[in-house]
Amino acid sequence: MRVISGIFGGRRLVSFRASHLRPTTDRVKESLFNKLNKLVPGAEVLDL
Repeated sequence: MRVISGIFGGRRLVSFRASHLRPTTDRVKESLFNKLNKLVPGAEVLDL
């Protein structure tokens, strides 16, 4: 996983590997949050 924007943009995060978990890809998250940013200008969002 990585932070996609902000002052920590591009940094990789440590994540847990589990067979029953499938994290959302960076590309999908970036697309989603770009769309949300257009709907709610100035919003700050944290995706955990």
